[in-house]
Amino acid sequence: MGPGPFAGMLLADLGAEVLRVDRPGVHAHPGDPRHDVLGRGKRSVALDLKRPRAAEVVRRLAARADVLIEGFRPGVAERLGIGPQDCQAVNPGLVYGRMTGWGQDGPLAGTAGHDITYLALSGVLHAIGPADGPPVPPLNLLGDYGGGGMLLAFGVLAAAWSARRTGAGQVVDASIVDGAALLAAQVHGLLHQGMWADRRGANLLDGAAPNYGVYTTADGRHLAVGPLEPKFWAEFAARADVDGDPYDPAGWPALRARIAERIATRTRAEWLAIFDDSDACVAPVLSLSEAASAGHPHLAARGTFVESHGVTQPAPAPRFSATPATLTSPPPYPGEHTRQALADWGVDDVDALVDSKVAIQA
Repeated sequence: MGPGPFAGMLLADLGAEVLRVDRPGVHAHPGDPRHDVLGRGKRSVALDLKRPRAAEVVRRLAARADVLIEGFRPGVAERLGIGPQDCQAVNPGLVYGRMTGWGQDGPLAGTAGHDITYLALSGVLHAIGPADGPPVPPLNLLGDYGGGGMLLAFGVLAAAWSARRTGAGQVVDASIVDGAALLAAQVHGLLHQGMWADRRGANLLDGAAPNYGVYTTADGRHLAVGPLEPKFWAEFAARADVDGDPYDPAGWPALRARIAERIATRTRAEWLAIFDDSDACVAPVLSLSEAASAGHPHLAARGTFVESHGVTQPAPAPRFSATPATLTSPPPYPGEHTRQALADWGVDDVDALVDSKVAIQA
């Protein structure tokens, strides 16, 4: 529902022709499919994969594709007749990307889960949240999109590069639990060295350090404060008019209280004027709506958010000097492009497929 479509969106943003195969009449997005930003730049065909002829159509599409991405539970694609062996039999150079929470094997591979369950098992969730409370889910960004969809896109691009050189495709087994664990690689290194405590609210980057946290301003807004290095701390301390040693953990609670007291004396706008054009590593905590409305000059200058087909959304990233990414078509309705896309992909019996309800034109 999230990571596979996100990987496809990334590829579409970068210029790939992405054809989405939907179940007839079904869409994971809870509202108007036109607002499903993950579908941008894609076309949609609707196929009833419970019919053998639909699986045959998918194999015909796979014969012309560089990459196929699926997000079923392990074994489902094989039962439908569109697993890796089925598709690579007609296209030996096909990269077959598989997106799951637990991976293609292991005791939990066949069970359901969501971002929070994968983060829990990876050890990452335990590290996020206050010292005096339970772990806090970081939305579903760390698992679904960082450890899941982002690494899936990275994996299929690497495999596609290999296939271009060798002519041989392969299967990319992308699991969220593996990816979330990988994102914490540096933390594991610090833990091994005794430089990270295996508990919440006790470390440099988890909210315990006074020079890496969020503070409330006089108007109830918030500032993100992150001057970790001594030269940045010196500039922050001078502009905020606070003193103390942020590199002595024994003094962290008292220093955090002093910073909080100082930040609470002025509004967010007043503090931003004080820290303007400095290396104090201070930024306003913008809401999603504030950020999307170019609520900061830097976001406006970079064009970090764009409006496309009536929806304000994050612009493609990263930026390319020679082949810039761009937004093209709006997110599709399921089956919106069934006739035209199948024809474009070389399927010559489209009318018969639609008449027999194997394919559905929305």
